Amino acid sequence: MTPIPPRAHRSGQADGTGLTARDAMLHAPGPQVDDHMAVDVALSVLIGARVPHLLLQDEDGRCAGLVTRAQLTAHRGGSWFSDRTRLRDIPLDRGPFTASTAALGDAEAAMRIRILNVSPVVDDHGYALGILALTP
Repeated sequence: MTPIPPRAHRSGQADGTGLTARDAMLHAPGPQVDDHMAVDVALSVLIGARVPHLLLQDEDGRCAGLVTRAQLTAHRGGSWFSDRTRLRDIPLDRGPFTASTAALGDAEAAMRIRILNVSPVVDDHGYALGILALTP
């Protein structure tokens, strides 16, 4: 798997040299929800928005995690689940996230080590700028 570097082709840097995570972001961050949202509501938002994942925000609007439909569905079906279960109460990727200035090769290596297919790209203050994705 390799990251999709859409800007690399426009700039002529086909080998990826000098590219950062920001250069290779697949798309904007997409829907972002508060981490205190109920799992059922988050699943409805995810399905309604027709996206594969949601980014979670903390009380200051900074990126606090990423959750997928599979994670939400799995936790919703557990015997311990109740309608009071919040996103912050389930296990999900809470970082560290990919810095926008990270070298693309370093970002890819970190994602492979952590077995992630997608990672939020954040600015110096922790706000989500987009998503970096590995492709087969």
